[in-house]
Amino acid sequence: MPLHAFAKAYTSYLYNDYIYSMIHSLQAVRNLKILFCFLCVFTSVVSEAQVFFNEKSQELGLSTSSWGQDANETYGGGISFFDFDDDGWDDLTVSSAEGLPVRFYKNNNGTFELINLPGINDELFQTKSVQWVDFDNDGDYDFFSTSNQPTGDTRLYENQGDLTFIDITVTAGLSNSGHQSFGASWGDYNNDSFLDVFVVSRFFDSDTQFNILYKNNGDGTFTDVSVEAQLLQENTLSFCSAWIDYDKDGWQDIYVSNDKIQNKNILYHNNQDGTFTNVAEAAGADLAIDAMSTTIGDYNRDGWLDIYVANSQQGNAFLRNNGDGTFTDVAPNNGTLLQSFAWSSVFLDADLDTDLDLYVSTSISNPDSGLLSAAYYNNIGNGLYTIPDDIGFEDDISISYSNAIGDVNNDGKYDIAVLNCLPDPVFLWENETENNNNWIKIKLEGTESNRQGIGSLIELSINDEKQYNYTLCGEGYLGQNSSYEFFGIGDATVIDLITVYWPSGQIDVVTLPQINTTLTVIEGEPQLGLEEIDQEKIGLYPNPSHSEIQISGLQNYINGSLEIVDLSGKVVQTVPIENSDMTLDISDLSTGVYIARLGAQTVSTHLKFVKM
Repeated sequence: MPLHAFAKAYTSYLYNDYIYSMIHSLQAVRNLKILFCFLCVFTSVVSEAQVFFNEKSQELGLSTSSWGQDANETYGGGISFFDFDDDGWDDLTVSSAEGLPVRFYKNNNGTFELINLPGINDELFQTKSVQWVDFDNDGDYDFFSTSNQPTGDTRLYENQGDLTFIDITVTAGLSNSGHQSFGASWGDYNNDSFLDVFVVSRFFDSDTQFNILYKNNGDGTFTDVSVEAQLLQENTLSFCSAWIDYDKDGWQDIYVSNDKIQNKNILYHNNQDGTFTNVAEAAGADLAIDAMSTTIGDYNRDGWLDIYVANSQQGNAFLRNNGDGTFTDVAPNNGTLLQSFAWSSVFLDADLDTDLDLYVSTSISNPDSGLLSAAYYNNIGNGLYTIPDDIGFEDDISISYSNAIGDVNNDGKYDIAVLNCLPDPVFLWENETENNNNWIKIKLEGTESNRQGIGSLIELSINDEKQYNYTLCGEGYLGQNSSYEFFGIGDATVIDLITVYWPSGQIDVVTLPQINTTLTVIEGEPQLGLEEIDQEKIGLYPNPSHSEIQISGLQNYINGSLEIVDLSGKVVQTVPIENSDMTLDISDLSTGVYIARLGAQTVSTHLKFVKM
């Protein structure tokens, strides 16, 4: 291996604390030869990553969109990379400092245009979170913002269906003058299909700036249920929060990032009765750090949601979900500690190789400080991350707070928007990674659940290998990511199953979806396969059943096959289809939900049934 390549690998490892920890142990001496071989393999992994991002804000029309009027103003603001006009292209929304308007950038087939949204741009006030949410389940996106100004309320603007808006903050019951808010996140804590909002406050000089849970009453109004829900009634200097079903019981919990070591982070367990209990200490999630934000993802693809927490110079935290109600901080050992002034982060599969990488923004702008202004961590497998060189971020020396991910040009690759303070504009890091990896983007439309499908777990299965995405509204530091969930599938050309676990308890399965495209999954509707067929001609009964099921209307499937697939994606039974009607013996199956997957030549579909 060339000397410069070895030096590159060694430097990267030293930064990530691997070498440091090993040379301070006797095991390093005994395993020096093994370490050298590992570094060679590691260097190969880095060189083959082929990840590259190109900053293209001016080229794409974003040259005047920095936050604030001063170089470093009140911890910056938020950014949303969300398709607010629902035309299939991810737009940008940029928060405002005092005296400036919120800026709305419409994505016109890959370039941005600054537009006015009547009813919102009438006032100039400082905003922190800027979010799009269908709070009334009417199929269009309403606009919500928070403010940390003494006179700044949260604001809710109802979309009239044509991108004109009415300020309904007061009539909706969200006006709380004097509540100086930072982050907000939306979830359905009582599973009534209407999204509720959790608003947090970070304000030093007050003992009354509590976090607030607003219950969505389903009639256009909200009620402050913070006391009723048994949330802490104290000032915890909370920057942000995120909804997360960390224990997979079907009820959304809340994780809260608190500033200063005297304010430990909070994990509110949903008791399923309208109340919450802070279980952070028992769960090992009560971090005592300068926590700025929380980011949710399943980095090790085990189906349990993990949490990444941005922190100041003491180092970030990476809470691995152990699947038993507890978390372990693996940041000191997996290469993601950072130890800079981190504010926001996003999980993303930048190279579409099936695992989640990580991008982190910081407020460091001095390259001579020795601290990173931004960090892209490549997932190299086995839960380990490293910072590759020469991928585009080397010259990022801006003061950055919020970031979000979306897809500028609909090529299936995550792009990153970063909100900077003056003198720099918003950065738009376009993902120009070149490889032959495939992908799929998924958008949810709830019917029994909330319309956006927030709080759903999406499982993608290929040859019994799985990936998981969890849908959120409001995450990271004052950010909002795309409404489309991205999955990289590497060199695979067939996706076996996509399973959506909705907050309502509904489970929908899509078989053999088309790759390299966008798929919309509508809750409870049959999902068609390679060729659309008349579902009404296929019957399956009785359902549920104890011992056997009858399937009729199989004329198009004769000489094909029927596979019974469990919800893990495992094929448990295969039978040929020889007639238009057939009887299937299911007496040996375990109780649960199964998919009868039908296939013949160019037609494919599935039928869901329950074994009693």
